[in-house]
Parts: sequence; C-alpha cells; structure tokens
Amino acid sequence: MNTLTSISLSGMNAAQSRLQTSASNIVSKSMQNDIGTSVTTPASGDVLTSITQASNSGTGLENDMIQQLMAKNSFLANLSVFKTSNDMLGTLLDISA
Repeated sequence: MNTLTSISLSGMNAAQSRLQTSASNIVSKSMQNDIGTSVTTPASGDVLTSITQASNSGTGLENDMIQQLMAKNSFLANLSVFKTSNDMLGTLLDISA
C-alpha cells in the first residue's frame, strides 16, 4: 500500500473514531450519564486519536456538535486524497502499459 493511501486511510479511521466519540457523548448527555473516560487509541499510519468523554456542563453539547462537523470534514478531505491517489495510480499504470 502506498504512503498516500495509508495516510488517508489512517485519517479516515481517526475521523470515524472522533465522530463515534462525539455521538456517544451526545447520547450520554441525553441520558444524564457522566462517566469520566479517557482512552488513547493508536490508529494506523501517522494519526493518533484520543477519545475522551465530555462533561454534562456548559457548552459540552455544542462542542460535541462542532466535533462531529470537524470529523465529517476531515473524513471527506481524507477520502478525497484517497480517491486522487487511486486515480493517479491508475493513470500511472495506464501510461506504463
């Protein structure tokens, strides 16, 4: 697997973890369940995700919604890099043949 593909897949995995974490935080807030959890999960490649559950106070819900939007945009950007890398590889193979 080439480097661009590996990095973009790693970024997509990190974005997915970020989205799942913020969604979990929103659900736990709606159920009034405040469990202080901090887990660090290494993803493949150069991306390291950190999963922490937000508290029920203040702007936590707003921050989780912002995290979801940021995760979505990060995933889409990495997906674009993945697709472009795949297209470039296909073009290179066509030229070589």
